[in-house]
Amino acid sequence: MKIVNLAEVPVYPNPHHVDARKVYRKVYDSKDAVAIVITLKPGEALKRHITPVDVFFYVLEGTGVVEIGDEGARVDRDHLVKSPAGVPHRWSNDADQDFRVLVVKVPRPTGATKLL
Repeated sequence: MKIVNLAEVPVYPNPHHVDARKVYRKVYDSKDAVAIVITLKPGEALKRHITPVDVFFYVLEGTGVVEIGDEGARVDRDHLVKSPAGVPHRWSNDADQDFRVLVVKVPRPTGATKLL
């Protein structure tokens, strides 16, 4: 059994310049999926981007805004959101507390994420 404390996983450099920690691929070196925990501080946002694989998001903490394609919605803790491959998406935190989201990419991408 391998147990990982999120606080011990390093933040990895990313084009969004936010706290993003690869908790599955980096730690377990999986060939099947990637799981990342993203923490957005108040006022922070991801840049609009496209991933080459399907992604699902699970809100761990806080309230924020998700945009997928031409749709947007306010989501909070325990909401699950699906984003299909090739569709532009982004997250933003317009609240006054941290917003944490578990991001799972399946299968593990072999191509790069494209910033818009």
